[in-house]
Amino acid sequence: MAKTSLRSQRRSRRPMSQINVVPFIDVMLVLLIIFMITAPMLQQGVEVDLPEAQAEALDDGTEAAEPLVVTVDAAGALSLNQGPRVNEPLAPEEMTEIVIAFLEENPGTQTYVRGDRNVDYGRVIDAMIALQQAGGGRVGLITEPPRDD
Repeated sequence: MAKTSLRSQRRSRRPMSQINVVPFIDVMLVLLIIFMITAPMLQQGVEVDLPEAQAEALDDGTEAAEPLVVTVDAAGALSLNQGPRVNEPLAPEEMTEIVIAFLEENPGTQTYVRGDRNVDYGRVIDAMIALQQAGGGRVGLITEPPRDD
C-alpha cells in the first residue's frame, strides 16, 4: 500500500508547463497607473495673449494646382503671388478685391498666408481674415522646415 501512495505523489509533482501571468499583470497595472498620472503633466504650454478676431470655421474645399499665397513682409505690406499685381505691395482693400475676383474665376483654390518671422502676429491674422472674407474658405500658414546646422 505504501508503494501506491508513493507513485501517486510522484505523478502529481510533475513540472507545470504553464506560465504564471499574475506578476506580469501586476507590473502592467502599476505602469498603467504611473502613465495615467504623468501623462497630464507632460502636456504643458506657453501662456500667450492672442489677438481677438471674428473668423469663420474652415470648410473643406478642393485644392487647385497652384495655391493663392498672400505674403506679409517684415514691414507689414501685403502682396499676392497671382492676379494682375503679382508681388506688388497692396492695400488690404485692394488685396481683398483681387482675391474675390481671382476666386470667382478659380473656385476651390487653396489659400495660404506666408508671414515674415518679424512681422506683428496681428498683421498675419488680419491677412487670414481678409482672405476668409474674400471667399478663401481654407486658409493655411506657410513655414520653413528647421535647418540642420
